[in-house]
Amino acid sequence: MTSLRARLFGAIGLAVIVAVSLSLVAGAVLVRRSVQHEALISLGRQADLLAKQQREAPAPAVLGQFLATQEERLALLTVDQAELLLPPSGAAKVRAGRPASGTVRVGTKSFLYQARIVNGKAVVLMRASGLQASDWSPYEVAFLVAGLVGLVLAALGAFVLARAISRPIQRVASASRALAVGEDHGPLEPEGPDEVVALAEAFNYMSEELARARDAERTFLLSVSHELKTPLTAISGHAEALGDGVVPPGRVAEVILREAKRLERLVRDLLDLARLDAHVFGVHPQHVDLAELADEAVVRFEPSARAFGVGLTAAARRPAAAVADPDRVLQVLSNLIENALRITPQGGTVSVHAEPGTLAVADTGPGLAEEDVLRAFERFYLYERSGSEGRAVGTGLGLAIVRELTEAMGGTVGVESRPGTGTTFTVFLPREESATPAGRRAPRSRALRA
Repeated sequence: MTSLRARLFGAIGLAVIVAVSLSLVAGAVLVRRSVQHEALISLGRQADLLAKQQREAPAPAVLGQFLATQEERLALLTVDQAELLLPPSGAAKVRAGRPASGTVRVGTKSFLYQARIVNGKAVVLMRASGLQASDWSPYEVAFLVAGLVGLVLAALGAFVLARAISRPIQRVASASRALAVGEDHGPLEPEGPDEVVALAEAFNYMSEELARARDAERTFLLSVSHELKTPLTAISGHAEALGDGVVPPGRVAEVILREAKRLERLVRDLLDLARLDAHVFGVHPQHVDLAELADEAVVRFEPSARAFGVGLTAAARRPAAAVADPDRVLQVLSNLIENALRITPQGGTVSVHAEPGTLAVADTGPGLAEEDVLRAFERFYLYERSGSEGRAVGTGLGLAIVRELTEAMGGTVGVESRPGTGTTFTVFLPREESATPAGRRAPRSRALRA
């Protein structure tokens, strides 16, 4: 019995059998007591009738007279004799001149009795307790039939209930297996108990997230394929031109160097992606001056900014102290500046601001809608949303890497933006040695609403 349906059927069936059995036992006890009570009442009526006859008898009956039939015993006794025959409770009532009833054991037999006092004498009428079996036998048959019918109905109910509970779970299991082998499975209809509904909703959420991840992976592979093809084609073509003597060596060297850097950037993003998935960014925190790192990042991207026709400046409140990994800070700034240059139109500006424990990269681009702000750090999200509008200089991983690196250094990152007013990414880093140690992950930051 390993399936959920079989276990549910067994558990429900066992519970019903126990409940029915206890109900039958309790009913049998109550009915037996009721039968005994009715027998005592019937015996009492007979005793009252005999007592009345004794009162109206023309001559007194002989004391000690004992009459017996197959079913009953009748005795006319003195009060003292009755006390010896009856149990203590009945004897006390007889002594007080009151009627008495109950059960009494004479030898090895048990009797129901009724006692009445008439003219100072005790009229005792007894009936064998075993004679109740004839009164009880019809009830026994009825109880057995009711028990069997109850068990059959319980078995059917247990089967239906077990099936109703297990079927939705089996549907989730089948859908999960189909999803695991890559088959497209539609959303499950939440039905059944609350727990089963929650399971179906969790599966639907997982299916949606998996589909979104697959789409993002497909987009990324297309982007990588395009970026690999373009520089390789340029390098191959200029190498052939150099061999044919068509292009000057200086021009060929310039093109090969530029395309090699593009390949280097793509490979770096791929390596960062692998580290991001494995959460193994190496971080070595130390005291740094964020103003110096901001200046270094601006110098690094000045040629690209001039080529795009975008102004790139740095402003700092010195000293801008923080505890962070300088190489990782430069990587964070590089990704943010590269992202800003990609989206800022010609004639716009990108500015880097440094303060103690804080770095901010602001641009004069088109800005982000509120729903884009909330998902800005998701892989490929902004790249897919604005890739056609900006300059293709990235792979859509930059902001996701920024968040992971910042959190690895014990900091947080947020974004503020409104459509038409530009965007500002702000990085907050520890300023004390008690910051989050290297290798530990800080709580995931949320994009800040404007």
